[in-house]
Amino acid sequence: MIDVRKGTTMDDSPFGHKKLRIWHKSRALVRDIHAMSLEKLPKFELYEEGSQIRRSIKSVKTNIVEGFGRRRYKAEYIRYLEFAYASSLESLDHLETLFDTNSLQDEDLFREFEERLIDLSKSIYLFIKGVERDHDPDRT
Repeated sequence: MIDVRKGTTMDDSPFGHKKLRIWHKSRALVRDIHAMSLEKLPKFELYEEGSQIRRSIKSVKTNIVEGFGRRRYKAEYIRYLEFAYASSLESLDHLETLFDTNSLQDEDLFREFEERLIDLSKSIYLFIKGVERDHDPDRT
């Protein structure tokens, strides 16, 4: 059995999506945004904007995985990567809303997440362009 919490490499497994840098970036953001939303926000945000940002960032990672599972079909692969890209932009919007409404008051933390979400969005966008240009359904 593979323990993903220990960072086991996936080179010998059927889970090739775990080789993708965009998956690793999204996974780290899922973990860190989840913790931030539970620890750094006011209690009333737990089920409001905090819940929204948790769901949208988890959607990024999930759509990368689902798209990878459909990579045999170029249009399907791109479709799910586009969903991941849109969810990363949605996560950025939720982060900005939290900061603009003073629910997230730590400006350094806001800037860190903003930078990471922008980086993730750019990475997904470039990955989509690569798939559009060089799609090979047998490459993992």
